[in-house]
Amino acid sequence: MSDLPDKNLPDALLAGYRNFMSGRFTNESLRYRELAERGQTPETMVIACCDSRAAPEIIFDTHPGEIFVVRNVANLVPPYEPDGEYHSTSAALEFAVQSLKVKHIVVLGHGRCGGIKAALDLESAPLSPGDFIGKWMSLVAPAAETVVTNSLMTSGERQTALERISIRYSIANLRSFPCVDILEKKGRLSLHGAWFDISTGELWVMDRKTGDFIRPPAE
Repeated sequence: MSDLPDKNLPDALLAGYRNFMSGRFTNESLRYRELAERGQTPETMVIACCDSRAAPEIIFDTHPGEIFVVRNVANLVPPYEPDGEYHSTSAALEFAVQSLKVKHIVVLGHGRCGGIKAALDLESAPLSPGDFIGKWMSLVAPAAETVVTNSLMTSGERQTALERISIRYSIANLRSFPCVDILEKKGRLSLHGAWFDISTGELWVMDRKTGDFIRPPAE
C-alpha cells in the first residue's frame, strides 16, 4: 500500500490553479475566449528542455497563444527519420511548420542540464533496462566524447560547451526535415538558438552566422 494520500491532484497544483483562476485567467479571460473560438496562431515554436527550472513561457514572459512549445530531455531535435516509428518531437515540429505555419523556431538550451550531464558521464549505468535517456542522448554522443577528452577544460566548462554544441546540433538536424529546409531557403522560416543561465537569468543568443553565443545588449 502506498503511504501517499489518495488525492486526485497534489494540493500545490490545486492551490496554483485557484490562483490562476483568480489572477491570470481573470485578467486574460477575453484572450482565452478568443483563442478558444479562433484557435492558436503562434508565430514562434520553442524546442526546450523538460527541466522544471527552464520553462520558456516564463523565460520569455509570453501570453497564452504566443508560442508553441515542445519539451524533451536536453531540448534535442532528432534527424529526419520517416521510419514508421513513434517520434514525438518530429510530430510536434511537423504540426508547427505545416499546420500552424510558424515563422520562427527557437532551440532553447540551459545551464546545468541533467541530460547533458548524463551524456558527459560516459561510464554511467542505465537508469532502466530500456535506457531511454541513454539512447536519446546518443544524439550528441560524438560531441560528448570530444568534449570529455579535452583535459584543458573544467567539468563546468565541458558542461556549458556541450549544452551549446547540442543546440547547434539540433539546428542542423532541423534542416534535415524537408519542410524546414525548403521554407528556410525561401525566407519564410528562420531558425534560432539560445542558452539560458538558470543561476543568473542571463540569456545568450546564438549568432546565426558564426554559431557563437552572445549576450544581447541590455536596454
